Amino acid sequence: MRARRVFVTVLLVSLGVARATGAHEVRPAYLEIQETEPGRFHVLWRTPVLAGMRLPVVLKLPDDVKNLEVPTVQELTDSLVERRLVDAGPKGLAGKRIEFVGLALTITDVLVRVEMRDGRKWTSIARPSQPWVEIRAAGGLLGVLRAYLVHGMEHILFGYDHLLFVLALILIVPSARVLFFTITAFTVAHSLTLALATLGVVHVPGPPVEASIALSILLLATELVHTRRGEVGLTARWPWLVAFSFGLLHGFGFASALLDVGLPQGDIPLALFAFNVGVECGQLAFVAVVLSLAALAWRNRLAVRVERYASQVAPYAIGTLAAFWFFERLARF
Repeated sequence: MRARRVFVTVLLVSLGVARATGAHEVRPAYLEIQETEPGRFHVLWRTPVLAGMRLPVVLKLPDDVKNLEVPTVQELTDSLVERRLVDAGPKGLAGKRIEFVGLALTITDVLVRVEMRDGRKWTSIARPSQPWVEIRAAGGLLGVLRAYLVHGMEHILFGYDHLLFVLALILIVPSARVLFFTITAFTVAHSLTLALATLGVVHVPGPPVEASIALSILLLATELVHTRRGEVGLTARWPWLVAFSFGLLHGFGFASALLDVGLPQGDIPLALFAFNVGVECGQLAFVAVVLSLAALAWRNRLAVRVERYASQVAPYAIGTLAAFWFFERLARF
């Protein structure tokens, strides 16, 4: 437990500096291209809006692609959606490159989905290190699997509020065995609500969910304070129950991010499965890294020297960040 407190404190500082004002806001852009007639395509280009500012990325189609009508732009609360109808000539888009100007200066990605009239589909991701995609004939199911798996992993690893919740669980739960069942309960719960919300069975507005997620972290921070004082709170007594209950809430947050990107028609079950597996892989990797570093520090007796400071700082650092996020998100209602 001492080693855990040390590394939780260090990670909290990193999280706070890196993303103190924008937790859970690293959302990818989305490009969908559907062939409607030979050589003609419907283009949907969605760019996220963060803190009132549009992501500074511009879609650049090949020079020989012409607009057939004036593009339309729809302003949503969290994104801008541009629609075009274009003509790519008799050879279509196969073998041509689509660029995303400005993407190299960001920390987000672009999920690209292409669907041809004959049923062939292709999914890929453009990254800041390679801000373009080259259209090929088809990518099949493996392309969908890879794209949404990577998106799920990136979402949890850049979803600092979710990571902060897991950090708090690591601090509260006393043993590795109990922690395993606690994380499993959290996983089962958010997998359920992720599927229900994504498939349209349940609909919960995004802003209240995001504020409630921050509040759940704040409640865990208070439990940490009670634990440090020697009091046994609800989380320490029934960690799996608390993790399952709050996991249902966090699942709606995951679903909101997935719906922002969009699901490929015809491959919805596969995309949902891949995204969920990606979330779990990222979450398990995070837990493994934290516990491994804590164990290493304990062997080197680093944790012994700073444990008493870490045990005092960690609960209040978690609570401060969570409270800030809660009021920030509450203001968006």
